[in-house]
Amino acid sequence: MDALLLAIAFFFGLLAQHFRLPPLVGFLVSGFVLQAMGKSGGVALDTIANLGVTLMLFSIGVKLRLKTLARPEIWAGTSLHTLTVLLIFTPVLVGVGALFGRAAGLDWTTALLVTFALSFSSTVFAVKSLSDSGDMGAMHGRIAIGMLIMQDILAVLFLTFSTGKIPTLWAIPLLAALLFGRTWIKGLIGRSGHGEMIALCGLFLALVIGAEGFNAVGLKADLGALFIGVLVGSHPKSKELSKSLVGITDLLLVGFFLQIGLQGSLSIEAVLWSLFLICLLPLKSLAFFCILTRFHLRARTAWMSGLTLSTYSEFGLIVLALAVGKDWISSDWLVAMSLSLSVSILIAAPLSRKADELYDPICHFLKRFETKGQHPDDLPLQTAGERIAIFGMGRVGVAAYKALSDRFPGKVIGFDRDAEAVQVHRDSGRNVLMADATDSDFWERVRVKDHIDLVVLAMPKHGANVHAAEALKRHEFEGVVAATGKFDDEVRELRGLGLDTAFNLYSEAGAGFPDHVFHVFAQQRPDLASTWRTQDS
Repeated sequence: MDALLLAIAFFFGLLAQHFRLPPLVGFLVSGFVLQAMGKSGGVALDTIANLGVTLMLFSIGVKLRLKTLARPEIWAGTSLHTLTVLLIFTPVLVGVGALFGRAAGLDWTTALLVTFALSFSSTVFAVKSLSDSGDMGAMHGRIAIGMLIMQDILAVLFLTFSTGKIPTLWAIPLLAALLFGRTWIKGLIGRSGHGEMIALCGLFLALVIGAEGFNAVGLKADLGALFIGVLVGSHPKSKELSKSLVGITDLLLVGFFLQIGLQGSLSIEAVLWSLFLICLLPLKSLAFFCILTRFHLRARTAWMSGLTLSTYSEFGLIVLALAVGKDWISSDWLVAMSLSLSVSILIAAPLSRKADELYDPICHFLKRFETKGQHPDDLPLQTAGERIAIFGMGRVGVAAYKALSDRFPGKVIGFDRDAEAVQVHRDSGRNVLMADATDSDFWERVRVKDHIDLVVLAMPKHGANVHAAEALKRHEFEGVVAATGKFDDEVRELRGLGLDTAFNLYSEAGAGFPDHVFHVFAQQRPDLASTWRTQDS
């Protein structure tokens, strides 16, 4: 791959990060800059981009639970949204095309196909955005991911039938072999150990068994990676497996975002259509909000999910690329879609980052659209007079919970946004509730100011701890606030928010380790320990 591509991608990614935007915004801009310079990605970039998308779908599969897709708000909500977009956008596109002399050869068939492509949202953007913010396990994150998976399945089905390629008869034996060989496949993960071997195992499962296996029998390679991910998702080491691939996947996805900006040559017609398609995005977001509130979700949950899904999709590009290849539509539509996808992500990135700030001023208006009766996972919190609240029940949060519960029995409550993790904690006898500390409504519902004296912020994502600290400050919390950070700059930012204490996890762990070692040594060799103490004194 041309060194210039890497240099420009790094520069604009760094620039985006400087302005507190996701680096993917910089990568998108890089693609447009390179396209204007007459550069093309070539086969190498295409391969990198495809590998990134395949590994991303594998990671989604690892985290996905099939029962999530079975929920009405997921499968029915996705179906209703697709139908709504088709019914509204199709006549609008035909009408606008008629005003401009049937631009780009737009007729009802073309409009229907383009609208179908527009109904999808970007899986790559949503996963990256939710992962960066730590919202993958939050209610709105789970809703968004579930709906994206349903959209991807619809896209894969369309591509399968449209290509005219029927899966071979070997597809059924392959699926049966994978299902019945699930135990053997999981065994590979257990025997892979840690480090580079667990990462290599993930690549083998996603790219060889999943992608190449499905491709060999006439099925979509990406679907194979997703399928394998779902199969191994229940393994105890699945989280470690997923984390081992994060860096590789993120790096490969840089190629995907570069590729978007590099696709196609611009024309005035394509630019005009892309601008019009961008104007339709608010309608797409509004449709998500209205549909999700009908399923008894809170206004904030529907709002956050709608913003996350307010983009056009890479799968939409694939659908239109197929249509162009079969001469069903003009190539201008592929360029228009590429531009629209890029601009939609550029718009959605900062909006998703500021979603809570945008929600707060209009929350009272949006709550009017809530239905009677709330979703079971979206019910208000019921506390029982606890005085210590721990946000984030990972390893650090659990350690803090145990230590504080031993000293103050019955006074500690934990909060976590991951429903499955919460259930594990409750099964273990811990007093833990599912809640999202980045949810502005949460602080109103739990009324921390009135009931809590000590707050411990131990969430794995720094941004979530910052958001919670800012929310506590807004609600004039007068108790003690402690927070954790992984790096010195994170600790400085937390202290700058006025927290009582913020400490570096790694330095604190290093400082505490000698004390732990000596405590064990004193238990095993009390004679030597007492001798050392006598000598020191």
